[in-house]
Amino acid sequence: MINKLGQVMVYVEDQDKAVKFWTEKAGFAVIADEGSKDQGLRWIEIAPTKEAETTIVLHDKEVVSKLSPELELGTPSLMFYTDGVEQLYADFEERGVMTGELVDMGAGRSFNFADDEGNYFAVMERA
Repeated sequence: MINKLGQVMVYVEDQDKAVKFWTEKAGFAVIADEGSKDQGLRWIEIAPTKEAETTIVLHDKEVVSKLSPELELGTPSLMFYTDGVEQLYADFEERGVMTGELVDMGAGRSFNFADDEGNYFAVMERA
């Protein structure tokens, strides 16, 4: 029986650029930085906090495509939750994150944002 989602794999063009976006602009923490590009495989585990149960693992898209050409390497559609959507929206805009309009979704306010590679994600207000 599956009882939780542990990790989400996100395949990126530039791992260093991606980690910089997620830590400096989105406020995430690095949980682990394993392997090395020199050895052929490096993965960087990030999360909103070090205590988060579900983490994102940033993989090098080019390396993974060579190791497993059958994998779908598109960006997953991720919905993050926040209890301070207005403040997060303002913080993202101040940090230069490309954001969409803050909209009321009925179940809460939401906005989308893009990382520095143009991958889009969403955030919804939820306590």
